[in-house]
Amino acid sequence: MIGDIVETKQCQLKDPMDLFRSGQVVKICAPMVRYSKLAFRTLVRKYSCDLCYTPMIVAADFVRSAKARDSEFTTNKGDHPLIVQFAAKEAQVLCDAARIVCPFADGIDLNCGCPQRWAMAEGYGACLINKPELVRDMVRHVRNQIDNPRFSVSIKIRIHEDLKRTVDLCQKAEATGVSWITVHGRSVEERHQPVHYDAIKIIKQSMSIPVVANGDIKTLKDAENVHLLTGADGIMVARGLLANPAMFAGYEETPLKCIQDWVDIALEHGTPFTCFHHHLMYMMERITSKQEKKVFNVLSSTSAVLDYLKDHYGV
Repeated sequence: MIGDIVETKQCQLKDPMDLFRSGQVVKICAPMVRYSKLAFRTLVRKYSCDLCYTPMIVAADFVRSAKARDSEFTTNKGDHPLIVQFAAKEAQVLCDAARIVCPFADGIDLNCGCPQRWAMAEGYGACLINKPELVRDMVRHVRNQIDNPRFSVSIKIRIHEDLKRTVDLCQKAEATGVSWITVHGRSVEERHQPVHYDAIKIIKQSMSIPVVANGDIKTLKDAENVHLLTGADGIMVARGLLANPAMFAGYEETPLKCIQDWVDIALEHGTPFTCFHHHLMYMMERITSKQEKKVFNVLSSTSAVLDYLKDHYGV
């Protein structure tokens, strides 16, 4: 890891809170397992994304293993502002992980929202919304042990069935010094049900720190509507950006220029073929016919993909 990112030491780390102070709605790329890695973050930053998260990293593995650090975390001097998201359940482990990334990132985020069974079984993710004291303890430890006041500490949560519990969790976190809170407007049990934007609005009205809205935002128009509905200070997008990395720049579907940019960036970064190909499958979902998908989605080498793009799209 350190070999890859040591150049970042020379760059000016940023204060993510400056984005929230700007008065503009902050446009954010969500932490996505396998997908929100350096190459993709580089792409969305070219298209008006203000703030990017790494995929979720298990803090205990990250602290314990140099191999985990090398594979999970790479960045460079253009990759800012950057938030590293950790799954953690022990305050000191989270602190140790934060200390490792502090010279290279602009903040950390504690995942309190992942609903996957393995995460919940390990005591990570969304089960933390039922442990406000533990969340408070973890935030307080990081605040006390990282002496850079510009380094942000945020949390990403899901909501309770009883919203009063969520508001209580958020207020406790705010009192401990959380920089902002991202709210995915669904409960742990909900997957594809409509997002409760009204709940995000109530949380926003209960807080004096920034609140970020997350869930089912597919276009820039959606982002504007959710901002109006909730009053949120930022909008975080996951699948919408996978399908259209130029979404925040106002494009309705992925422009060919963006596909060209992805090819250039991915090749430059040495992106593994599967990841390179998957991103293109997402990006081209709306602009390819069923027949084209059948052909494109089974291509099995970088050169085959490049030939296809050149022949069919002039990319």
